[in-house]
Amino acid sequence: MEINILSGEVIGAAIEVHRLLGPGLLESAYELALERELVLRGVRVERQKPVALEYKGVDLGDGFRIDLLVDGCLIVEIKA
Repeated sequence: MEINILSGEVIGAAIEVHRLLGPGLLESAYELALERELVLRGVRVERQKPVALEYKGVDLGDGFRIDLLVDGCLIVEIKA
């Protein structure tokens, strides 16, 4: 899917989640709901995808996790 179309789908899904759940929940609740909304829209999404980090030649392991990786190319970090 083209990145502009994909980002539009994510924004639309996020608006729908906010419309239904409203403000004030924990990030984890919005993350789960957004993942579900994207799946319902037929978009491939991976949640809590680990990313290996290296610092000055030292492997730090999976020091970072992407909240949502959408269609293998768009990173979504949830903030609430």
